[in-house]
Amino acid sequence: MILCIGNILNPTELETTIAKLEMAEFVDGKATAGWHARQVKHNTQLPQGSPALAIVRDIIDAALQRHALFQMAVRPYIVRPVTISRYDIGMSYGTHIDNALMYDPLMRSDVSMTIFLSDPTTYEGGELIIESTQGEVAFKLPAGSAIVYPSSTLHRVEAVTQGVRLAAVTWIQSLVRDPQQREILFDLDTARQTLFEASGKTPVFDLISKSHANLLRQWTEF
Repeated sequence: MILCIGNILNPTELETTIAKLEMAEFVDGKATAGWHARQVKHNTQLPQGSPALAIVRDIIDAALQRHALFQMAVRPYIVRPVTISRYDIGMSYGTHIDNALMYDPLMRSDVSMTIFLSDPTTYEGGELIIESTQGEVAFKLPAGSAIVYPSSTLHRVEAVTQGVRLAAVTWIQSLVRDPQQREILFDLDTARQTLFEASGKTPVFDLISKSHANLLRQWTEF
């Protein structure tokens, strides 16, 4: 399931984040890429130990914890601390797949996430391209919005031709490993919440809730 989520960051959080990043020093992004991804990764990122990185990570971590739609869609078990990437003119990230296993902490990447930090009207290019059996789809979302998608997909970031693209990226190990199972749970949860808002607690609501709970119980992995 590929899902765009609006307003991960509220205006105050976004303003604080951008202010910190505008004053921060970025380094070559190849340092954190896998051996094969280094060949196509051409961007910069905040280094470990950056005071700005610590502040922005705290802001985004709090935002993800309180965001009900993110929690419902992803079912996070481990959320990796975000990486902040910067793409200046000419920079891009060619086609790659994210590492299946990541370290510090050790985790399996089930879901990849990009939070768009720059206003899309301030830069040209820089689209996130996700490949699927239906073809390629380009995403360039409003600042503060995010996209979540299976880490098993090939994807890339197109070259920036004007302006600067700032983004936060992270990876999640989900309580539900299989993306199709996560989508079923998401659909059931959406349906039961819609039903509750329309009709309250009814026998049909209880039956859907029972199925949702039992599937979650069956599919959850720790």
